[in-house]
Amino acid sequence: MKIEDHTLNSIKIAEVLSEESIIKTAEDGLDLLGNLYYQGFDGIILYEKNIVPEFFDLKNGMAGEILQKFSNYRVRLAIVGDFTAHTGNSIRDFMYESNKGRQVAFVGSTDEALQKLA
Repeated sequence: MKIEDHTLNSIKIAEVLSEESIIKTAEDGLDLLGNLYYQGFDGIILYEKNIVPEFFDLKNGMAGEILQKFSNYRVRLAIVGDFTAHTGNSIRDFMYESNKGRQVAFVGSTDEALQKLA
């Protein structure tokens, strides 16, 4: 795993780069958040490919648990990917509502993620 550091408008953003899954459990998400929070990052960019598909199944609570911690620590999160494979109404509604807020965004590119977080 590699962390690419971006600073836009005095906001420190971590872009997490990896060829393998980083978030396999809720604990993995909390560990990543804690690690980057204590390094002073205000925002985090993750890629869909680095998150297990179970995250997008809202019934198991993994997404809710992880995203609640991001909200509690006031660290903004952008998840970059092609979300067309997630066709369930619940996840589509969840992503739509998240994108209307400021805390979590589901976007199609790194540039979009940086704009959302800055």
